[in-house]
Amino acid sequence: MTLLSLRALNRATLARQLLLQRSPISALDAIEHLVGMQAQAPFAPYYGLWSRLDAFTGEELSGLLTSRKAARIVLMRGTIHLVTAKDCHRLRPLVQSALDRMFKANATHGRPLAAIEVSAVVKAARRLLDAEALTPGEIGTRLAEQWPDTPPGSLAEAARSLLPLVQVPPRALWQRSGQVRLTTATAWLGRPRGKPPTIDEMVVRYLAAFGPAAVADVQTWSGLSRLGEVVERLDLIHFKSEGGQALYDIPDAPRPNPDTPAPVRLVAPFDNILLSHANRTRVISDEHRKRLFSGKNGVFPGTVLIDGFVAGTWELVGKGESTSMRVRPYVAMRRGVLDAVISEGNRLLQRAFEVTDPHVAVTQ
Repeated sequence: MTLLSLRALNRATLARQLLLQRSPISALDAIEHLVGMQAQAPFAPYYGLWSRLDAFTGEELSGLLTSRKAARIVLMRGTIHLVTAKDCHRLRPLVQSALDRMFKANATHGRPLAAIEVSAVVKAARRLLDAEALTPGEIGTRLAEQWPDTPPGSLAEAARSLLPLVQVPPRALWQRSGQVRLTTATAWLGRPRGKPPTIDEMVVRYLAAFGPAAVADVQTWSGLSRLGEVVERLDLIHFKSEGGQALYDIPDAPRPNPDTPAPVRLVAPFDNILLSHANRTRVISDEHRKRLFSGKNGVFPGTVLIDGFVAGTWELVGKGESTSMRVRPYVAMRRGVLDAVISEGNRLLQRAFEVTDPHVAVTQ
């Protein structure tokens, strides 16, 4: 079994995540290739696409949302993801068993919902949300008319977890704000076409975007369990990590030379490259991971990749044309690296906010 060094694993992951070299492909193609983008922070996918694509604009993604070519929906790990319309229909059935498990284990809502027939709640919610888009509060209030003894929040959570509900614009349109309003995926996007996807296809797509990877990595990304039998029946090549872990990959995926230079990149908050592996040392050291994830409520800022690995954080300050950037390194930066970080920050400020005189403050 061939040994893959940590740097080789890093470069392969960066290449597939479009972070080793910016891509000329469209935002829609990038979102599909990445098997969706983590999107509980409404504008995070915009920053993720700016870091990956040559010619991306905020209006491009806003247009995909308003034209219903892309949508935001609860998917992997029970979190909001931005996906193509096609993947919205394809992925949700495949991860529904994980969402069911998370819903049943929810201590807040489990007890009040145990006293009623949840399937009836779901059926009523589907009727409501097929007809119109509602806020979570409105969903709970409307359902409470039929189940007055059950907390509205629990009724709304049943709908969110057990129905494929998409967030509709103006939520997450670039530089606009909007309440979360939900409707069913079918009402918003139409009925799915083509044959149903398989779990095998989803695992192969994961490897194309995140591999090489271990079984535990696929399970961490998807929230699903018992995927070892799926991996074993696929036509994959095998590697071994420096720690002796079995890694799997599709034969024709890029695996660049580990000495390939990795440019400075500004990774978006909540980016999937930091959340989609059980062992995340391919992009962030354990020391830096603990520092990054030490914030309250699981919130963390964007990260700075230097030589392919997380070496600090970045965040925006101000609004509109007065927006600036603050970078906090985890390591000392030599002059050339510091210049590259500032250049990337300037690029984002100019392209995203049309700042004519961008300012990036680095606190060494």
